Amino acid sequence: MNTTKIIYWIATVLLCGLFSYSASMYFTNTEMVKGFFESFNYPSYIVIPLAVAKVLAMIMILWRKNNWLTEWAYAGLFFDMVFAFFAHHMAGDLGTTLPLAGLVVLLISYFFGKVVRI
Repeated sequence: MNTTKIIYWIATVLLCGLFSYSASMYFTNTEMVKGFFESFNYPSYIVIPLAVAKVLAMIMILWRKNNWLTEWAYAGLFFDMVFAFFAHHMAGDLGTTLPLAGLVVLLISYFFGKVVRI
């Protein structure tokens, strides 16, 4: 296994781990997450649909049978990370490092995936 594949799989596993944790929090601690969304002035009714979208995106990223859907999955997770960063930043919260780290891991997985899984 060459270095490119190793970097890709490490980034993809970290990405899926991050979003699995996030989706599980959305499903199991829905009321707490709704409170966070309301404090960021986001509507709380999108918590469960967002968790479902995260799970579906991870499935598409790992499955990779349809390039079009895989691109959309990466795009959705990218925008989720960007919005999470700005929500924390605008609220004056110090929790901006995890969305930034997630964004870096997502970009590594995306660009290395283009090379590895063509």
